[in-house]
Amino acid sequence: MSHKEDVDGLASAALAKAAFDAQTVILSDYPALIPKLEKLATSEKKIDSLFICDLGLSKKNEQRFVELLAKITGKGTKVTYVDHHDISKETVAGLKKAKVTLVHTVKECTSVQVYRKYKKKLPESATFLAAMGALTDYMEKKPAAAKLVPRYDRQFLMLEATSLSYMISASQKDEDFLVRIVDTLSKGRYPHDVKGGFELAERYAKKVANAVESIRSGIVKLDNLAHAPSTVELSSSMVVNFVLGSSGKPAAMVYKLKEDIGSYVVSIRGSKSCKVHLGRLVNDIASGLGGSGGGHDKACGAVIPKDRLNEFIKTLDSKMVAG
Repeated sequence: MSHKEDVDGLASAALAKAAFDAQTVILSDYPALIPKLEKLATSEKKIDSLFICDLGLSKKNEQRFVELLAKITGKGTKVTYVDHHDISKETVAGLKKAKVTLVHTVKECTSVQVYRKYKKKLPESATFLAAMGALTDYMEKKPAAAKLVPRYDRQFLMLEATSLSYMISASQKDEDFLVRIVDTLSKGRYPHDVKGGFELAERYAKKVANAVESIRSGIVKLDNLAHAPSTVELSSSMVVNFVLGSSGKPAAMVYKLKEDIGSYVVSIRGSKSCKVHLGRLVNDIASGLGGSGGGHDKACGAVIPKDRLNEFIKTLDSKMVAG
């Protein structure tokens, strides 16, 4: 089971599948993590091993996460959790008690950690997957990643990684295609080998170009934060990066309403001038408003109740420290 929204998540899934010849690939976003684990925990099907990759936790779901993994390991399943988001000491202790193997550091992206942990079980070509994960997660300068990325021509790596990112963003409603990407990569092949992948990435690139003016006109600038609604058919991570770059503010956020859950899904990014750990701050604020959130120091997300969005924005802006 791995994160379905970015290269690091799918690369991690492909690495785990290649290392252990995994028979089933389950892809998930953050809101679906607990429901999908509940389904596994109540399944009568025998599961030998379960790998969970690149799916970070928040105050709202970490206790339930531990409870479900304890239930799964109690059935004899070997569970391994690999991640690079913040994790509380209480959760670490709970996972240990549940006999879950934890592979975790905030200093390397998840795919790099999977690669390093199971390197002996992987072909040399697997290095490329970890390098793509590090590059697209903006963690290519971390100690381990910095030794992997230079092994490849940078233009080739950027082309393949960016194309893969666009394929993934364009296919969030097509999980079968996402699983096909994982299968292709797990066989030591490249993103350009995914049938129809580059054509899909090209169409998505045109959407990006056409959406620029629409995004710019919706940006609202506060003291330390710029925000805008995500009204275009692009990934929130892409839109928020554009808002950040255009605004000149320490941080930016975009939001989109999901009527089925009565909440806004929020994506947040920080620039080098951002002096707070956004993942921790957002986790605290969102939890206090009945939502959830968390992530890295400069990149995170949240789910905020429909009627609390303005309060979330004002609170986040007030707790930011401009550089």
